[in-house]
Amino acid sequence: MQRLPSHIAIIMDGNGRWAREKGEDRLYGHLHGVESVRNVVEGAAELGIKYMTLYAFSTENWDRPEYEVSGLMELLVDTIHKEVPTLNKNNIRLHVIGDIAMLPEAAKIELKEALNETSTNTGLNLIMALSYSSRWEIVNAVKKIAADVKEGKLDAAAISQDTIKQYLATCNFPDPELMIRTSGEYRISNFLLYQLAYSELYFTNTLWPDFRKENLYEAILDYQGRQRRFGKTGEQIKNEEAAG
Repeated sequence: MQRLPSHIAIIMDGNGRWAREKGEDRLYGHLHGVESVRNVVEGAAELGIKYMTLYAFSTENWDRPEYEVSGLMELLVDTIHKEVPTLNKNNIRLHVIGDIAMLPEAAKIELKEALNETSTNTGLNLIMALSYSSRWEIVNAVKKIAADVKEGKLDAAAISQDTIKQYLATCNFPDPELMIRTSGEYRISNFLLYQLAYSELYFTNTLWPDFRKENLYEAILDYQGRQRRFGKTGEQIKNEEAAG
């Protein structure tokens, strides 16, 4: 318990394939994926994980068939509305990152209410990446930096990695130590490209609707078996741990 990652990011993949294997349409998979979200978030809260980011909907997902996108948006609105009492009961605070302006008005209203109603919770910070892509985020950050340099608020020569972090959508959260992707795909898919620079990556063949807190624990155990060196040698890390 002393070596838990403080921030876990998850690419929730495989809803469509799970549904197809059962002879159902993709929305059936998304519906059952909500149960996985509920179970995994509960497991993270029980462990005392401080931050969890879920890749719920990418900017590229807007290009999916219209019926699937509209169904997903309806599911999003319904789920947020139903889950707020559970979030409060478990002391979970909801956050959202992404191009929220692209969401339907009903989704924006539900999100705003959920963010307000959970804002005083002090347990797990649940970060939903909605209408999000890392390249969108980086382009947005560059535009803001350029504007501040032009207006004299920022010295271009003084821009550092820390400066860039302050302009990202995740500026209020630490970088993930562990990134999990389900369904057997080995891609990052435009997710937290800057923030995942030193994250441990864990891939599993389990499809998201079958993923439960026990699978989360397996990923954390795998993470705990790794040595995080950040460019240093294994011997240096061992000496630092012994000294600390």
